[in-house]
Amino acid sequence: MNNTEYEETKNNVLFEGNFIYDLIDKDLEEGVYDHVQTRFPPEPNGYLHVGHIKAIAMDFTTAKKYGGVCNLRLDDTNPVKEDDEYVNAIIDDIRWLGFEPNSVVFGSNYFDACYEAAIRLIKKGKAFVCDLSAEEMRQYRGTLTEPGKNSPYRDRSVEENLDLFERMRKGEFEPGEKTLRAKIDMASGNLNMRDPIIYRIMKVPHDRCGDKWCIYPMYDFNHPISDTVEGVTHSLCTLEFEDHRPLYEWVLKEAGFEHPSRQIEFARLNLSYALTSKRRCLALVNAGVVSGWDDPRMATIAGMRRRGYPAPALLNFVNTAGMSKTYSVVEYSLLEYCVRDYLNEHAERAMAVLKPLKVVIKNYPEGKTEDISIEINPNDPGMGTREVTFSREIYIEADDFSEVPPKGYKRLSPGVEVRLKGGYYIKAEKAVYNENGDIDHLICTYDPESRGGTTPDGRKVKGTIQWVDANNCHDAEIRLYDRLFNTPNPSEGEVLDNVNPDSLKVVENAKIEKYLHGHKAGDTFQFMRLGYFTVDKDSTDEKMVFNRTVTLKDSWTTKQK
Repeated sequence: MNNTEYEETKNNVLFEGNFIYDLIDKDLEEGVYDHVQTRFPPEPNGYLHVGHIKAIAMDFTTAKKYGGVCNLRLDDTNPVKEDDEYVNAIIDDIRWLGFEPNSVVFGSNYFDACYEAAIRLIKKGKAFVCDLSAEEMRQYRGTLTEPGKNSPYRDRSVEENLDLFERMRKGEFEPGEKTLRAKIDMASGNLNMRDPIIYRIMKVPHDRCGDKWCIYPMYDFNHPISDTVEGVTHSLCTLEFEDHRPLYEWVLKEAGFEHPSRQIEFARLNLSYALTSKRRCLALVNAGVVSGWDDPRMATIAGMRRRGYPAPALLNFVNTAGMSKTYSVVEYSLLEYCVRDYLNEHAERAMAVLKPLKVVIKNYPEGKTEDISIEINPNDPGMGTREVTFSREIYIEADDFSEVPPKGYKRLSPGVEVRLKGGYYIKAEKAVYNENGDIDHLICTYDPESRGGTTPDGRKVKGTIQWVDANNCHDAEIRLYDRLFNTPNPSEGEVLDNVNPDSLKVVENAKIEKYLHGHKAGDTFQFMRLGYFTVDKDSTDEKMVFNRTVTLKDSWTTKQK
């Protein structure tokens, strides 16, 4: 993404006219808050995915709209699952999308505040140390239709609870032996309010706190406290946290926090033919179905970035999908449309052939080479033109020649002329076969007066094909990516059973024009007539590797009919 695109993305405010802005406007008008601050709070236990793009855009552009700030807060309340690899990937993804956090903070920054809040709750008689095991707690919890039962330890005195909690902090008990629970209502219709655990014992060193703690706050306890202490005014999150909001508000009220944050929920982005569960994505990585979290077939930001999906196109996609409180599934074809639409306007044009067939133009002077101009992007004349070389021997796509053409065939066949893109008219005379019975090369002639697609006699041809100069090209590996799953909801049933066996096809010996050699990973081009392709990080000086980003047209819908 160049600087202009970065600035356009960074300064864009998305989701105009949505219900969240209406709620914030009301809060500001009524004086509930005099400013707006947001945060993006992922857990660093995996890579961010396409659904996170919506949340990132919502958090950062909301803050920008109201002249506020947005922090990145890494939820590191579970030291068993977090990893610095994920932390660094999250920061990199956010910046690549065009956003810069006001601050990068961690949930562990607020562990002291959480501990102090827990002490206040105990002293108010609003929290107690419980000895029930996890299985016993499930039995006491009740169901959606039946109330739960109070823990036999619920009525411990404040003094006993303070003593036990301090001993928990000192490491005198083993994991699972005791927990600290909020004392709310075991008959509540909201299961999250049935005396939830707010602290558990975990004798695991923390990446940032070392051995200071052997008790860790639960997310539902740490999150509202972190928001409020940090100064967040509006805590924007997805609908699965709607049932947790009463607990969020209870914690802040009972622990005595002034100016509490407000939680607002919106519908998460669900994408067809995609998997976003971190647990299931990790299973795909561990099973070797994909090469890693950044495999171009993955719905992770890293995977889409490697495939060549531009950041502005992804932001346009989530903006087009919209903001609501209603569950819905967005079609993958909309994502591809947004990518295709952006690249059509911005990608340079280049020429490549995936299945090269050599053509010898017998009446073209031997040893001669000339430059032919092609438009860098016909949709943007300001990008100008560049030169490609042309000589007696070229490569064309093998599929662009047929000795016995089917009805309606408009490409090269014996006695039929086609136009070489930007170049001359050529006519096939004969195919030369090798000892295996395969076509080795074609013998053609060209019309020297047809350069640029016009002739003195004004004749027209029906077909135009791409080509590369056989004496001035490079070999390349082309990875033809398609959707990873062959069913709209790959989470149904066994995930591995839903994998599309044709999600990756590798073309080993494609030919690309010399200009493409040496470009850096992430550079994207339209290979004329073939689709959009992006340089992969596996490229070397010896061989370039390109990923197919998206086809020129939506072929999937037709394929499924």
